[in-house]
Amino acid sequence: MAALITGICRIDLAEAGTMIKNDTSNKKFEKATFGGGCFWCMQYAFDSVKGVASTAVGYTEGGKRNPTYEEVSSGTTGHAEAIEILFYPSEISYSELLDVFWKNINPTTLDKQFADEGTQYRTAIFYHSEEQRKLAQASKERLAKSGKFNKPIVTGIVPASTFYKAEEYHQKYYAKNSLRYKAYHFGSGREQYLKKVWGDKPETSTPESKKKKYTKPAKAEVKNKLNPLQYKVTQECATERPFDNEYWNNKREGIYVDIVSGEPLFSSRDKFDSGTGWPSFKKPLEPGSIVEKEDKSLLMTRTEVRSKHGDSHLGHLFNDGPEPAGTRYCINSASLRFIPKEDLEKEGYGEYKKLFQK
Repeated sequence: MAALITGICRIDLAEAGTMIKNDTSNKKFEKATFGGGCFWCMQYAFDSVKGVASTAVGYTEGGKRNPTYEEVSSGTTGHAEAIEILFYPSEISYSELLDVFWKNINPTTLDKQFADEGTQYRTAIFYHSEEQRKLAQASKERLAKSGKFNKPIVTGIVPASTFYKAEEYHQKYYAKNSLRYKAYHFGSGREQYLKKVWGDKPETSTPESKKKKYTKPAKAEVKNKLNPLQYKVTQECATERPFDNEYWNNKREGIYVDIVSGEPLFSSRDKFDSGTGWPSFKKPLEPGSIVEKEDKSLLMTRTEVRSKHGDSHLGHLFNDGPEPAGTRYCINSASLRFIPKEDLEKEGYGEYKKLFQK
């Protein structure tokens, strides 16, 4: 068995300035704030997301204290309609919340969202920490490079300011006035646009969710399934030694999947020789299968990457990769299983065969 560089990584995202403690639970919350046009629609989207503890709609980034809906709607106070979210970082990452946010707005329109026009309907990510700012910027850049939109992404990334909760009748409007909400959601054009761009039910689903379902087996099954090295890396955040692991120099064509859950993670088409002795990739094969978390172990701050469904520790993300993105996903071989292109069909990954067709 290859030797290990040991050390448990910290995977709790919450920072001191963004945590509150629930009186009835030891779970820690973190706060996220987004502006996405009509806040009724944004609350509907986030309330159904696992790991979200609570949401409130309101107004932020304006010049008047405790504004009313009528004042904000006039466009004279400078506020934006927004949603404030309390979530469990142990259950959902900030990066995953960003994915939900992007899939519920049109990020290419300035001071407008569908039928609603005015600065109060601007889209924005209001970050509460430097880590959130970095994750938001990286997420925005990935979206811009994805080819999903043929116009520039104009959504702002700005520091969070005072959030004023909206009147009670606006809270969970979609539930209190479901028929009016549904009529507005459709009549504004939002529903049709999101369906066209992201498919059915974009609020809570992704293209990946329509493919094979991947889950993490029970703890005992995981332990029986993995060898000692694989278990230490994926479950205990250990790091295998460079140049002494299975895939660092693998040059065959195929894809790499999570050793625990089987979910697709990386492609050989994006693999490159970083000179580090670990498998390195320019980007994920399925971005939705990668979760980024802050790691402050070993007296440094890094970005840990984990698999979404298997919750396996994979490695770390660095910003010293090749152009144009400049990202390097430095991954442990022990967290991966390689499937050569000729075996994709029989292994149940036939949809990826097209990646290797000349």
